[in-house]
Amino acid sequence: MAPIATLRKRSAIRERRSPLRCYRSGASVIPASLTAAVLGLIAAAVMDVVATTPAAAQSFTYNPRPPKPAPPPRQNDGQMLVQATELDYDYNNSRVSAVGNVQMFYNGTSVEADRVIYDQKTKRLHAEGNIRMTDADGKVTYANILDLSDDYRDGFVDSLRVDTADATRMAATRADRTEGNYTVFENGVYTACAPCKENPKKPPLWQVKGARIIHNQTEKMLYFEDARLEFYGVPMAYMPFFSTPDPTVKRKSGFLMPAVTAFTGFGVGVETPYYFALAPNYDLTISPRFTTRQGVLMHGEFRQRFEDGAYQIRAYGINQLDPDAFGAGPGNRDFRGGVDTKGQFALNDKWIWGWDGVLLSDYFFFSDYRLRQYRDPMQSFLTLPTEALSQLYLTGVGNRSYFDARAVHYLSFSGNQSLVPVIAPVVDYSNVINHSVIGGEFSYKFNFVNLMRDQPQFDPISTLANTSFVCGPTSADPAARPRDLCLLRGIPGTYTRLTAQAQWRRSFTDSFGQIWTPFASLRADAINADISNQPGVSEFLQPGATQTVRLMPAVGLEYRYPFINVQPWGTTTLEPIAQVIIRPNESYAGRLPNEDAQSLVFDATNLFRVDKFSGYDRVEGGGRANVGVQATTQFDRGGAINFLFGQSYHLFGLNSFAVADMTNTGVNSGLQRAQSDYVTSVNYSPNSAFTFSTRARIDETTLNVQRFEAEGRASFNRWSGSILYGDYAEQPNLGFLTRRRGILGSGSIKIASNWVVQGAARWDLEARQINQYAVGAGYVDDCFVLGVNYVTSYIYAAGAAPPQLNHAFMLQLGLRTLGQTRQGSTGVR
Repeated sequence: MAPIATLRKRSAIRERRSPLRCYRSGASVIPASLTAAVLGLIAAAVMDVVATTPAAAQSFTYNPRPPKPAPPPRQNDGQMLVQATELDYDYNNSRVSAVGNVQMFYNGTSVEADRVIYDQKTKRLHAEGNIRMTDADGKVTYANILDLSDDYRDGFVDSLRVDTADATRMAATRADRTEGNYTVFENGVYTACAPCKENPKKPPLWQVKGARIIHNQTEKMLYFEDARLEFYGVPMAYMPFFSTPDPTVKRKSGFLMPAVTAFTGFGVGVETPYYFALAPNYDLTISPRFTTRQGVLMHGEFRQRFEDGAYQIRAYGINQLDPDAFGAGPGNRDFRGGVDTKGQFALNDKWIWGWDGVLLSDYFFFSDYRLRQYRDPMQSFLTLPTEALSQLYLTGVGNRSYFDARAVHYLSFSGNQSLVPVIAPVVDYSNVINHSVIGGEFSYKFNFVNLMRDQPQFDPISTLANTSFVCGPTSADPAARPRDLCLLRGIPGTYTRLTAQAQWRRSFTDSFGQIWTPFASLRADAINADISNQPGVSEFLQPGATQTVRLMPAVGLEYRYPFINVQPWGTTTLEPIAQVIIRPNESYAGRLPNEDAQSLVFDATNLFRVDKFSGYDRVEGGGRANVGVQATTQFDRGGAINFLFGQSYHLFGLNSFAVADMTNTGVNSGLQRAQSDYVTSVNYSPNSAFTFSTRARIDETTLNVQRFEAEGRASFNRWSGSILYGDYAEQPNLGFLTRRRGILGSGSIKIASNWVVQGAARWDLEARQINQYAVGAGYVDDCFVLGVNYVTSYIYAAGAAPPQLNHAFMLQLGLRTLGQTRQGSTGVR
């Protein structure tokens, strides 16, 4: 059953990294794009080298770099300040010489050298000895000799070294500049790693060397000759010739970083993307994947950006060479493919519209080829498409109002598309009046939904139903799917509902400090249901056409009396809370469809909600009182603790939570009796490093724990971890026949200055086994990442097939400013 309410999604075009281009066959490709360039010569005519912004790591990330202060504002007064031990004027030869501790300042740039000579006849600037130039952006250039024309079009620099503001470095034995366009670095070296503090002459972790590096400013390209990638001075990859755009180019056609993927269904796949920068606002990427078992999978992505938004379209296709490799499932076919697209545009500063779209030859295509990796928190592959939907939406946000309208089509979780509704449309609107009404706050909201489904969706809730498949979608037996064995999760036919609700509330504080909050609300639902008379449906709802109107007025009063105690160590607030709600019974309770209010978890978070149902299809009726006490302590030295304990009481009328509907919502919630279960929560944060929280629901008569969760988190400089314990009693009316208990833990620790180990595991305490885990280790510093991960999880196939254990291996390699890659291998057994 797909939910009606959906989250608003935003899309944006990502900026591509500068691509790598290869020119000679047989060359070993460095697995990244290299950007290093020489910018114009300023003031003392010094070369400037920068690199692209590093791509974000995916599992392990580079160590954070300390923030640098903002450079002072550039002064463009056109005047040069020169300071030196000696200043000589040679009028005969028209030369000006500054000798000894020379310092020059010009337009935000400073130059230091032992000697600087300017020849007015030849119009050349010559600097010698310990040259250091710092420009307004923080880039520092070192050299022994610098000789340039005064217009900086021609010249040379000996023993060049450049340190940029983003901690990239480049060096060369000599740099020559000609025609104001070409700069040639002889024996150039580039790296993004910091030099060794103990031995600066020691080779960095990695560096790229080139016999010649040529910068063409007209083409905005860098050309590398005889380039090689070295680790600790040892060559690891060689390329006779390659090119890359300079840093002034954000987008340029060329090859992107290749990727390798392995899976039992398609074997080993090598993906070689090629990027086409068609225009400043649109581009195309073609990514053929060559697989050893299934042939070539073609993948293309087109993106376009406008002033008011952007969109993208991706298309996939493959003619499989060995369809039998995917077994008897939907993937056993010759051609497989799909299209997905998304876009979003702004109408103005308050309104946006957009779409998401997915069209597949078969549901398992994305997961079989690892194209869109639906992942759980442990980063394992899942086949459930939690985000694979098609929708068209319009959203507006005001100061105190919100509007959202969308039409939604979900992919089937099991391949049975006829069980999933088409929602066209669902509309939400809410508004809070800016001015007071009778001294209080007045708000109103609307919800409209129209959905259609071809076949009913049933869920088994007993061992017999699970083993005999009496709740399956293929049974035509009218006596199948009895109410004591199945739940009706979705009705066949058409369901339309319009809900309108108005609310008012006002708070008073009397002379004793007591807070009184009266409130009132009126809700109306207009419902039209045309339920198809298919096998089993009549066990839950009356088939045929139903039109009805449901009204629910409510008035209530909330009372709070905070007591404050101030001590030298902190402040404690103790607050008794009571809430009384008067309203009539729920009309047609349990006799109308319930599509969007099927989830109900009663705990401390919704104890004082006027209507505890999660959606609009059910509405709470009858008189009710909610009582509790809350205590909060703020410690003067930092930290806080909050405690809440309470209970809900059904006072009169029909208890909506005791009435079973088509999904039995509420009957095992702890609210079905006149006196509810007890709910409590404790949240404790002693400092910024630790947080602890517990949530519990305790049976009112037996004091047995019906639901308990405890979570702890800790984060320090070298390690972080979290652990979550869950204990949930059986809920036979909802299909949970046994108690569920488990522990989910995760952690990361830096065992050395550059080594990180991380992992996560889920332990089923009832089955006494670990049913999912992930372990990984990586080397991380400010310029290099190497990570390995191993993950196990279960893949749930369509129909009644048992889950299969899936194993995944992932390798991550990253060089800061050059890029990074992730390679993966997965298998099922």
